Amino acid sequence: MTTSESPSRGPDPMFEGMFGTYTIDERDRREVLGYRLALTAVAVGQLGLLWQWHQFGPALLWPWLLLMAAGLGLALQWIHIYLRPLHLALKLFWLLGCAGGLVLAWRLGPAAMLTALAVQPLWILAIGPFFAALCGIGFKEFFCFRRPEAIGVTLLLPLALLGRLSGLLDPGATLNLLALESALLLVLCLRKFPMAAAADVGDKSVFTYLARQRAGLAVEGS
Repeated sequence: MTTSESPSRGPDPMFEGMFGTYTIDERDRREVLGYRLALTAVAVGQLGLLWQWHQFGPALLWPWLLLMAAGLGLALQWIHIYLRPLHLALKLFWLLGCAGGLVLAWRLGPAAMLTALAVQPLWILAIGPFFAALCGIGFKEFFCFRRPEAIGVTLLLPLALLGRLSGLLDPGATLNLLALESALLLVLCLRKFPMAAAADVGDKSVFTYLARQRAGLAVEGS
């Protein structure tokens, strides 16, 4: 998702994209900042939850879960993905995972949620779509920027959850893998803040081209 910048006298720099020139404006910069902050909230939520669980037990962990849910939802709102069906699929995974978490909380109570996940791995199926959405973001980050920590997020998260679900990993090994994944996610987020907003926006001319294509198909189908 690299672009070449050409000189511009205006406040917003001009970029040469695949389907024409475009600018990165203030709205783009706000969305990119929001995306980075939201994804950082997910990483902090994961690390905070795992640390508190390890130090003090499973009680009163639900605020971290809310932070993770809100952070991932906002990150998916502001992320820039060329393929609209993929973007919508990730949002659907997030929604299904949050719904599964609410069902788990309703059935067992917020204080017993994580204990139930550790004791009865089948409950992972209820919240699995949430983490599938997070893996999708990790894959997107690796695909666009080739960051090694993004590989960790993309691979370690499903390895931990599927390993526990299948019985190949015990709770301790699962928590260790999740802690490593959370730390890599935080590293990924912190390394993104010095980057120019254009890197996360990508080639806006592609978005414009795809939007025109969809509009053209809608007109033809009417």
